[in-house]
Amino acid sequence: METFDLIVIGAGPGGYVCAFRAAQLGLKVALVEKRATLGGTCLNVGCIPSKALLASSEHYVFAKQHAAEHGVKLGSVELDLATLMKKKDGVVTKLVGGVAQLAKARKITVLTGTASFVSANTIAVGDQNYTAKNIVIATGSAPVELPFMKFDGKTIVSSDHAIAFDSVPKKLVVVGGGVIGVELGSVWARLGAEVTVVEFLPSIIATYDTDIVRNFTRIIQKQGLKIEVGAKVTGFANGILTAERGTEKLSFSADKVLVAVGRRPFTDGLGLEKAGVQLDEKKRIKVDAHLKTTAAGVWAIGDVVAGPMLAHKAEEDGVAVAEWIAGKAGHVNWDLVPGIVYTDPEVASVGLGEDQAKAAGIAINVGKFNFAANGRAIAADAVDGYVKIIADAKTDKILGAQILGRNAGELISEIVTHMEYGGSAEDLARTIHAHPTMSEAVKEAALAVNKSAIHAL
Repeated sequence: METFDLIVIGAGPGGYVCAFRAAQLGLKVALVEKRATLGGTCLNVGCIPSKALLASSEHYVFAKQHAAEHGVKLGSVELDLATLMKKKDGVVTKLVGGVAQLAKARKITVLTGTASFVSANTIAVGDQNYTAKNIVIATGSAPVELPFMKFDGKTIVSSDHAIAFDSVPKKLVVVGGGVIGVELGSVWARLGAEVTVVEFLPSIIATYDTDIVRNFTRIIQKQGLKIEVGAKVTGFANGILTAERGTEKLSFSADKVLVAVGRRPFTDGLGLEKAGVQLDEKKRIKVDAHLKTTAAGVWAIGDVVAGPMLAHKAEEDGVAVAEWIAGKAGHVNWDLVPGIVYTDPEVASVGLGEDQAKAAGIAINVGKFNFAANGRAIAADAVDGYVKIIADAKTDKILGAQILGRNAGELISEIVTHMEYGGSAEDLARTIHAHPTMSEAVKEAALAVNKSAIHAL
């Protein structure tokens, strides 16, 4: 039976990053993955293919609706969905291949198959057993299935299926107005589908501030998405999805229904009880502040533990655990995990929102700056949205930020950086930003916290 310093179960962003960092630190590492390719949900059927589809669909809309106003004269613009999907698949193939090459270069033993615990320090993969001083569970998450609307992969689909339709649905109903729902809904709306998003909560992307949600909803409605909130889905039959909003009965015709009501920790078939690994009330793996489970030598990271189900959070978990195992000082600031909705425009956030801070009774100052007053945004037809920065009223320390706008996911990073060292709005405001860039809106929002914005009243 082969022995390792570390076995990582699951080769998604959390798992493979954990394995790579551990190998860098001199550990003998095995990485177990049930798929034929590395990268997990994110690279194979999640983050990466969905972003490829978002980019391609944005190009299509630009060519069809906006190119002429830029002096770009095109003939007939037609969608070639097969080629679009081939492009997406090529992106995935390139990235999963790159991960495999990196694993090989780092001399990591890759075991293909489904892992299950034999004991706290031994797993079985196929008919072979492997043992390790430390085992990391990084098995990620799976789409939540509605018990009365089971996935069939054809009509009632998960996000896994919705990245690979072979034709554009005439009518697509998306059940769930969270990140996955609005992203994939916007893809298929751009490509010609009539898309209706049905959300149980009073608003879509409900974790964001009310003003951000209101403006975002208005923008995507202008793009053609129909939004129905406060509606509880009750069933689907004969091409009709039914829902209730109080006493009101709703119905929506659909040839495809994308169920995007969340994801659940995936620990199926691991045999956690044999290792002594316990779950909490939400079926997540119990861990302490250093991501140690209830079993000695067994750790858990990413979507299977409490916290946001985000690839970059899983990566940071993985690095920290590898460093702790190697006797180093690992670090994760779970309070500063940015969240992003990759629509056009994007929505991004970090830390406390304005609504959340006020609800907690925290005295704050808020600075806003509209992209409509930013030169680069005007030149790029990206004037929708704004940057909002929330700072402590007494200390000026940045408590959080939310951005609605083009490239918000990129712009949020510098705010995260300032928050990491406890920076103030003034620190951010006095940081030089190149001109003309959309990042200047971040600087101006920081100036606006103390009513000092230069390019706005």
